Amino acid sequence: MKNLRTKVLSAVLAVSVLGASAVAFTGCGNKDTTNDSKVTLTNVSYDPTRELYESYNKIFAKHWKEETGQDVEVTQSHGGSGKQTLEVANGLEADVVTLALEYDVNAIRDAGLIEDGWVNEFDNDSSPYTSTIVFLVRKGNPKNIRDWDDVAKDGVGVITPNPKTSGGARWNYLAAWAYADKKYNGDEAKIEDFIKKLYQNVLVLDSGARGATTSFVENGQGDVLLAWENEAYLSIKDNPDEYEIVTPSVSILAQPSVAVVDEVVDQRGTRKVATEYLSYLYSDEAQRIAGDNYYRPYNKEILKEYSDVFDLNINLVTINDFGGWDETQKKHFADGGIFDKIYEKK
Repeated sequence: MKNLRTKVLSAVLAVSVLGASAVAFTGCGNKDTTNDSKVTLTNVSYDPTRELYESYNKIFAKHWKEETGQDVEVTQSHGGSGKQTLEVANGLEADVVTLALEYDVNAIRDAGLIEDGWVNEFDNDSSPYTSTIVFLVRKGNPKNIRDWDDVAKDGVGVITPNPKTSGGARWNYLAAWAYADKKYNGDEAKIEDFIKKLYQNVLVLDSGARGATTSFVENGQGDVLLAWENEAYLSIKDNPDEYEIVTPSVSILAQPSVAVVDEVVDQRGTRKVATEYLSYLYSDEAQRIAGDNYYRPYNKEILKEYSDVFDLNINLVTINDFGGWDETQKKHFADGGIFDKIYEKK
């Protein structure tokens, strides 16, 4: 396990404001791009949003052109959410971040690049779409995987990313923990034993959610993929006769977070376009793009339009049931936390 004890988030917190700024903004001065004919924007995101933002960037460019007469080009960066967090804190220039969870944005804030209060800048705790965790199994479900107990039983090969580098992997872990917490009435020793047994079934810990999907879908590894709901649906869309989705009895409301990177936009003069880029994610047009890409729209009326796709009655716990992200990160995912203690690399 020692090789997997990455210092991703501890390193993020150790980055000084001056150091991060010096790397990211050398040669940049305050400027105003409002009257330029073209503006560029960089969105640093996590693994499974590639298709979502490929579609969204097109409609946003059209919207921005109609509103301002200015062309906008959006550059995307994707990877494990924890890894992307470290990259931004260490100087990867991002006008906006659209990451897997609030804790990762807070880490960039703590590095001095995002202002306090970012979580209140946009609706729903700056989470314009949500998701949850499901099981992707091979057609016919040959291992008869119906719930978390089946994922932890002997002889089941599990694919899930590494919680040290992937936000989606942390949601996976917490969903399993919530199930075990209910099963064992809060007995942490039994819960830890359950989670340990589950992770003993893990064949490979990829760095991000898309890498885990590749291991399961393209490389044929494992019997079950613990996946973002949207990632599972995309796999079925691409391979309709090879996979099916199983919804567990307990899962978690995954809230990806979006934020303007204040230090960058103020240096680049892109605050106005960056703010609108995130604000327009809440528009009806963008909410339907989220739904079309198998994210759950924040807009409840538009979410109902996708009731034939999503199970809207699924039992979802939230991060608040764990005491919030700061407490959860420290207890479960920090170096020396529960995950480090229960995971033994084979």
